[in-house]
Amino acid sequence: MERERLKKQFEFCREIDKEKFIGRQTYLTDGQRKENDAEHAWHMSIMAILLSEYANEKIDVLKTITMLLIHDLVEIDAGDTYAYDEEGNKNKRQREETAAERIFGLLPPDQNEKLRGLWEEFEEGATPEAKFARAMDRIQPLMLNDASKGKSWIEHGICLEQVMRRNQSTADGSKELWDFACQNFICPNVEKGSLKQQEEKL
Repeated sequence: MERERLKKQFEFCREIDKEKFIGRQTYLTDGQRKENDAEHAWHMSIMAILLSEYANEKIDVLKTITMLLIHDLVEIDAGDTYAYDEEGNKNKRQREETAAERIFGLLPPDQNEKLRGLWEEFEEGATPEAKFARAMDRIQPLMLNDASKGKSWIEHGICLEQVMRRNQSTADGSKELWDFACQNFICPNVEKGSLKQQEEKL
């Protein structure tokens, strides 16, 4: 029985290596290439360790990091849906639910239940840990967009209203970090013109 459990755990570990192949739309700081999901998860996890002191509420940091490490695993099957892709976001939840069923289902039942539960908690965004994890998921791309001189925003013609709408609940995780991001990552790019003031109407 133990051997079967271990086989399932290694099967899951092998499968999630595929997260390294899932490309995102955010450029790395040098603006030369875009990050992948695994890099995104690693980066946010380090950020959560360092920045947890700014959470609005006391959080379990390990639980928050676990959420950040697993929340995009579903994209192995569902693919990455760009934050500003309105069409792709219409059926995103359905695609990701199906993916969660298969991917977390590779694990032994107890670990399947635990990780699937944390994934659902992140998606619902109601607990202090989920709110902070979601804040990291929003702020990390803002930081990288600023570092790459707004390259991804420019490529996709993103405007300020879209960014603010995307981040309407970011302050729920950390008001202090959201205020910092606004002042240091968003406003300078609006001033430089790499983030448009308003959406262009066709």
